Amino acid sequence: MSPAKTIKTFRDLLAFLTVIPVGGKEDFVFTSAENMYLFPLIGSFIGLMASAYFITSNFILQILLNSLNSFITLPVDFLAKFATAAMTVAFLLVITGLQHFDGLIDLGNALGFRNEHDRKMAAHAWTVNYSGAIFAIIIEFIAFLGLFLIVPLFTNHLLIFAVIISAEVAAKLAMVTLVWIGKPTHKGLGSMFLKKAKKKLNIITYIISAIIAFVLFTLAVNPVYGLLSIGIIFANIPLAGIMAKVAEKVFGGVSGDIIGATNEISRAITFVLFLGVLMTI
Repeated sequence: MSPAKTIKTFRDLLAFLTVIPVGGKEDFVFTSAENMYLFPLIGSFIGLMASAYFITSNFILQILLNSLNSFITLPVDFLAKFATAAMTVAFLLVITGLQHFDGLIDLGNALGFRNEHDRKMAAHAWTVNYSGAIFAIIIEFIAFLGLFLIVPLFTNHLLIFAVIISAEVAAKLAMVTLVWIGKPTHKGLGSMFLKKAKKKLNIITYIISAIIAFVLFTLAVNPVYGLLSIGIIFANIPLAGIMAKVAEKVFGGVSGDIIGATNEISRAITFVLFLGVLMTI
């Protein structure tokens, strides 16, 4: 891949997966589908931004709350951690343009109906029903709760980067796996990804993901936790298999909504898994 094509590829992937104005051309969606195996690299960049946001927000909140604490007694540490965790999850939703969150809501909307036709209609509707709202809130609350409970376990800033970056890498690995094993339900964004994704190159996704997680956690803790982090990342492979089964049962196949929902569900579960592992430090 030439330098010019490499730059274009990563610019188009950023344009597809984030709201960052990188000036992607009209074919950025096709480029993203053909290079989906590189999603974990973009996920690591998103995680890097979210980690920096986490640290900066927590620092500012600590200063503000400590200032207020001079006038009124406040649980500064609790409030700072609570707000920072919530703001970081919100940042991850916003930086991706809420497109994955929209897929989560659409899946939730569909779960409120019994037959496939009504499910598809609900998923494509512009409204949000109670099942869609509740489902989305539950998943994002799990992500928030996992991150919030992890915060007291952070021993250094590098561990913050390791957890948040690895969670985003895991979410992208789950998306790639779902596209690899799933079948399309109808012509659309999801079917285009299933058709164009280069299946043989998708193995690179797992190599990239494992290397990123192992290096980060080895530097932040030790090689043992580096290996454990790979296990957590790869736990998203069976999760993608479950999502493929859900997609087939709910919609008759994988759609763009299911792919987006998988990203959000994967992130939430990964935070919880990291919580369990980091409690042993």
